[in-house]
Amino acid sequence: MKKIVLIAALSLTASAGMLGTASAQVAGSTARSVTLTEVQELALGWSVKKTILGKAVYNGSGEKVGSVVDLIISPDKTVSYLIIGAGGFIGMGRHDVAIPVAQVQDQGGKLVMDGATKASVKAMPAFDYATDERRREQFAAQADQDLAKARAKLTELDKQASAATAEAKVKLDAQSVALKQDLKTAEAKLAALRKASAAKWRSVEADVSAAMAKLRKSIDVATR
Repeated sequence: MKKIVLIAALSLTASAGMLGTASAQVAGSTARSVTLTEVQELALGWSVKKTILGKAVYNGSGEKVGSVVDLIISPDKTVSYLIIGAGGFIGMGRHDVAIPVAQVQDQGGKLVMDGATKASVKAMPAFDYATDERRREQFAAQADQDLAKARAKLTELDKQASAATAEAKVKLDAQSVALKQDLKTAEAKLAALRKASAAKWRSVEADVSAAMAKLRKSIDVATR
């Protein structure tokens, strides 16, 4: 019976969460040791290294189309993609592609991507790991979208206030003031992130994230 790899892969989500917690504890507080019960649970768990990394991937006809070289966990800790290398070696002609986990099945211990061929895999867009500077650009671009939504909401509030009753205008003006303040703070934080050196921008990333989260909340409040 076919078993979707995603089912097994999702068990890694909990491990990823625990690793994130452990890192935070070591960096900022007292590290918590793993209990005997947890050790037993982990021993019966699912290992990416032993179970999937490096394994060949075949199509439905038994033809090898590539090998699993990595597993990507999205920022929300949902296992999303397998990185499959087709042909060549690292840095020597290997073509890495990202494949949704649900498209690869475990058939009796054999990884199968039905319908794939070597040619079709090599024809897919190549997967490249983002550089740290590229991550900053993507992060800033997402933040810009939040800023744009906030500005649009302010314009909407001003229009509503101009046509509102005195009582409704008081509420709209209060929402506008709060949103303007959060927008100003978020803009300043993002500007600081953009001005930071390549080696130091990560140090202000958390501040920007917090400011954007507060801004989005203000937008939500103004939308109600």
